Amino acid sequence: MNKFWIILSHTYMSRFKTKSFLISTIISLLFIFAIANFQSIMDIFSDDSADEIAVLDESGQLFEPLKESTENANDDMKLVAFDGSEQEAKDAVQDETYQALITLTLNEDQLPEATYYANTITETGEQSTIEQQLQQLKISVATQQAGIDQAKLAEIYAPVTFDTVALDKSAKTGEELSQARGIVYVMLFLLYITVMVYGQMIAQDVATEKSSRVMEILISSVSPVTQMFAKIIGIALLGMTQIILIIGVGYAMISAKQDELTGGIFSYFGIEGASISLFIYAIVFFVLGYLLYATLAAMLGSLVSRIEDVQQLMMPMMFLIVAAFMIAMYGLNVPDASFVKISSYIPFFSPMLMFLRVGMLDVPAWEVALSLGILVVTIILFAIIGARVYKGGVLMYGKSSSLKDFKRAIQLSKKE
Repeated sequence: MNKFWIILSHTYMSRFKTKSFLISTIISLLFIFAIANFQSIMDIFSDDSADEIAVLDESGQLFEPLKESTENANDDMKLVAFDGSEQEAKDAVQDETYQALITLTLNEDQLPEATYYANTITETGEQSTIEQQLQQLKISVATQQAGIDQAKLAEIYAPVTFDTVALDKSAKTGEELSQARGIVYVMLFLLYITVMVYGQMIAQDVATEKSSRVMEILISSVSPVTQMFAKIIGIALLGMTQIILIIGVGYAMISAKQDELTGGIFSYFGIEGASISLFIYAIVFFVLGYLLYATLAAMLGSLVSRIEDVQQLMMPMMFLIVAAFMIAMYGLNVPDASFVKISSYIPFFSPMLMFLRVGMLDVPAWEVALSLGILVVTIILFAIIGARVYKGGVLMYGKSSSLKDFKRAIQLSKKE
């Protein structure tokens, strides 16, 4: 057991001290900080005077209602009445005193029209907002001219009442589905990124030690299962370190802006009030999913002698996790589809898909137990087969770029 902890700590510390890990962690933390303070950062570089939009109202009656509706729709937009000629207003825009100029007129039917002037017309968001509010103003003016009651018009445009009621009493409510969807999204992305990043790291770590021939010494003094799982858990702890740092900084940033949010961090992500069992399922499926793919990554890494060959041999595993992720994205909209249900029992897909079904549906306990049982058995089989492949694979040198090397690795392990 002492050898297990020695390999684990060596794997963890050697990766922790690498520049790539430190730089990626720092960049991730800076990204979280920038996202949390995005508005404050934008305010530093913004020019308040340039955000003003000049309005030249030739009709004398459109400016006030347009100003009120536009600024209610977008707090960042500020409409200012311009007192002067159109040419003077255009000159002010070119001098960047104003961001843009809007001229308001009435056509022959006494309905509003507008022209938008700017040095560049790339700010499509603001143009769209003004156009939408002007359209509403046009409807209001037209209905008044037609003698239509405004209260009746508001009633017509009010959103239709549309309630959803599940006849199955055990089915989840809309609120429960929204909460579960948030947790499912987080777990799917976290497992996908973890497998893609740290699975690759495990394979590269094994290939690196093989290239230095240190593996021949290790494999003779430490059992392949001990060595393989020490590396898998060491890389897992490294990933947990990075994830905890990122989540911790994110939590601190959100907590610091508590006044701008309502209900705390769980409400911010739409998962406030989610059941504890769902979080437990998330942890269980995440850990088992990581162990499954990490064991496969260690096996594949033991078959190559050069780091350059790792990417090529890892492609089948990458295709599996990508396929699982794509099916899960599809399943978020139709979690009860037969295709999703069948796929949730396939070990490579079950960490994502069975958890998705547990979160979105009322899945019988025996189905969850069956999926977990198949997944655990598969991990054990992978560990047994992986130990053999690992023991023989680490003694294989030369170019290895085919899955046919599995047979050769197993044959070498039997000779030991």
